[in-house]
Amino acid sequence: MADVAEIVFACLPNQSVSEAVAHGPDGVVHGSALRVYSEMSTIGKTCMEAIAARLAEAGIATVDAPISGGPPAAREGRLAMLASGPQEALDRVVPWLDRIGKQTYVMGEKPGQAQIMKVVNNAVMATNMVVASEGLVMGAKAGLDPAGMMEVLTAGTGQSAAAGILANAALTGRFDFGAHLSIVEKDARLGLEEAAELGVPVKTMEAAAKLWDRAARAGRGGEDFTVIIQLIEDAAGARVRAK
Repeated sequence: MADVAEIVFACLPNQSVSEAVAHGPDGVVHGSALRVYSEMSTIGKTCMEAIAARLAEAGIATVDAPISGGPPAAREGRLAMLASGPQEALDRVVPWLDRIGKQTYVMGEKPGQAQIMKVVNNAVMATNMVVASEGLVMGAKAGLDPAGMMEVLTAGTGQSAAAGILANAALTGRFDFGAHLSIVEKDARLGLEEAAELGVPVKTMEAAAKLWDRAARAGRGGEDFTVIIQLIEDAAGARVRAK
């Protein structure tokens, strides 16, 4: 691909794969045509900076361009596109990002800045999903109608995108949002790593990340990430399902 295209986009599952694709033995760094590499994966600031530095040695500019919204947003063309990198590279890449998603948010001129924003977004989502799971299971065990609970949460101050995604899965019993639990576990872990490097205390995120880690270690990494509520349900002996 990098032998025929001046701009290459990559959206990959983890740091090691991103590193191999960027500058491994068969990486894009060896391409004869490539001039701008757009890394759309969620891999954290440090990894992104290292990839950009390696590609820069070969005269290739890097745009840090993670995405947010999940499979449903991708199918409907409403992904939130993030971007950071040298202005000349941004000028070439952002018009293509605008074709892929609903809106592109430029976070700065250094690769890694968009990664920080994406990690913050995903860490907040992962933490909100654990809290929403606990709240919904608590109400269900007390005898409340789960569908009624969601109506109140949606109308009140407890509303969140995470709660909406979770409730739709739990109420229908179809845990099929479209993203593996292992991806969210990885993102929650990345959030803790970035916070530690910055010296920011994130005790609530740490507590939530432990549940994602426990689910992954229990062999559920390949399941849809919405099954995280099932761990709370199993511990509480209650189910959040539509009546």
